Amino acid sequence: MPVEPPVIRSSDPGSFPHSVLRDRHPAIVERVLSAFPYPPEVPPRLERLLQEDVIAPLAGGAHDAAAWAEWGSGMIGRSWYDVPFLFAENFFYRRLLEAVGYYEPGAWQGVDPFGPQKEAGIPGADELAELDALQERPEDEQAAGLVAAALWGNAADLGFRLVAGDLQRVDELIVDDSKRLWELTRGGAVVLVADNAGRELLPDLVLIDFLLRTGRASRVELHVKPAPYFVSDALTADVLAELRRFPSGSAVGGRLEAALRAGTLRLYTEDFYCAPLTFHDAPEGLAERFAAAELTILKGDLNYRRLVGDRSWPATTSFEAVTGYFPGPVAALRTVKSDVVVGLSAGAQRTLPASWRTSGAFALVQVRA
Repeated sequence: MPVEPPVIRSSDPGSFPHSVLRDRHPAIVERVLSAFPYPPEVPPRLERLLQEDVIAPLAGGAHDAAAWAEWGSGMIGRSWYDVPFLFAENFFYRRLLEAVGYYEPGAWQGVDPFGPQKEAGIPGADELAELDALQERPEDEQAAGLVAAALWGNAADLGFRLVAGDLQRVDELIVDDSKRLWELTRGGAVVLVADNAGRELLPDLVLIDFLLRTGRASRVELHVKPAPYFVSDALTADVLAELRRFPSGSAVGGRLEAALRAGTLRLYTEDFYCAPLTFHDAPEGLAERFAAAELTILKGDLNYRRLVGDRSWPATTSFEAVTGYFPGPVAALRTVKSDVVVGLSAGAQRTLPASWRTSGAFALVQVRA
């Protein structure tokens, strides 16, 4: 294991983490307030959250107050900018749910504050039809196209580019271990840890159908968040809504519903997925699920940060070395949207623009067997 560099914090005013706390979080609150006619007590709560000079704890009666007090030991009472970025981001979303009354008994309990934003990002009929039609292509083209679609699914200008000879954005895929990924799917169990709903979840579901349909997986377990998180993260409700969007008579949609009924596709969630922790701290039951899988596929930026650790790693740090602790073979499919990157070849950064780590224009497919 390489010597661990410092954890990433938000204290540098010119840094990406600082901009997230300073600019993105207020914009998120504004969109939440414009999405729903919340009762008059909610806007002041959210305003107080944004104006906090130091981090306040959850209310004592919260069901998870003790857990967050433990995770925030040494951080509660400090500036949001001075604590580890992973904690600050995660706790912001938990405090947002507290402010809108997501867990409180009453009419607003369980209402996803990000629901309207997710609805705005739903895939269109053309995307559904294109992915549905992909099953008519040769199997190797299906495999390549689905990895590309799952990888780039959270890009705002998503184009699946599934015509022959243009199955992925090659110039922007800075690490591509796709071949190794397919070598590890030999008919056993696969865990897929989802990232976003909407345009990203759609190709994830079609990828799951492909794994089951071709016998590359005997069963798939799709992991989703237990509560609204990071705006667009997928919940069970989002999976079910996505299935309803497949056209009537869709072969893919029909097979996925049948797989859920038969148990070859299962949905799973765990409180860990809404905690400020990395996979180093995965609870025993979750780690056992990873260990039992032939392959675990982790989608998205947050899962990548959880996997390698939210630290200032040199980009050439070995992916295999920093993920050696993970209890089973693992693949990361990630559009790069934060500072954390490992596994690049020496000199690779010389060809990349200055903003490559946070622009969302570059991606990685990394595998550790």
